[in-house]
Amino acid sequence: MKLYNFSEESSLLSSYIREIRDITIQGDRLRFRRNLERIGEIMAYEISKTLAYKKITVNTPLDVAEVNVLDEEVVIAAILRAGVPFHHGLLNYFDGAGNAFVSAYRKYKETGHQSFDIHIEYIASPSIEGKTLILADPMLATGSSMELTYRALLTKGTPRHIHIATIVASQQAIDYCKRNFPDDKTTIWTAVVDPELNDASYIVPGIGDAGDLAYGEKL
Repeated sequence: MKLYNFSEESSLLSSYIREIRDITIQGDRLRFRRNLERIGEIMAYEISKTLAYKKITVNTPLDVAEVNVLDEEVVIAAILRAGVPFHHGLLNYFDGAGNAFVSAYRKYKETGHQSFDIHIEYIASPSIEGKTLILADPMLATGSSMELTYRALLTKGTPRHIHIATIVASQQAIDYCKRNFPDDKTTIWTAVVDPELNDASYIVPGIGDAGDLAYGEKL
């Protein structure tokens, strides 16, 4: 299983990571959502380099030209709700992709938020049979929501390859995905890997609650 960690190289992406982390900047919801979208665009471009292409001939005003076009069917699956702007960024580049949406959320067992189960209430997806599946969630804390989403999507077919796309991942979640996803056809893409989780399973240093930052606090 391949892991691409963008923070291992310096790029403009670091500026967007800084802004979604910085407590003095991240409170601007419009800016926060746009940064998630921009990171999604950068990640889509990098993922596109690993896919299959075919040559076709097009007519120009003066002659004909050969160009390479994507030769894979792509489905982008977002985990609601924080995944929506990130999904949008991926879709800006994979503009012909199919789209899936899954509601996966933590249901805490007590007020202290020390333990929880993952619940899936809603799934809308095209067939993913033989297609390239991009699983998009900006925060990969434990990895269990990502795995449950993948298992739920298997009711729509078996993908040719799985790309796990995230922005901030914990090392624990990376290790979890390596154990629980097909090793021979899974690639993990993340902008940064943080070292640990706190007692409530939030990534540290992380960014806080991405859904709340993007769309406001929930009751």
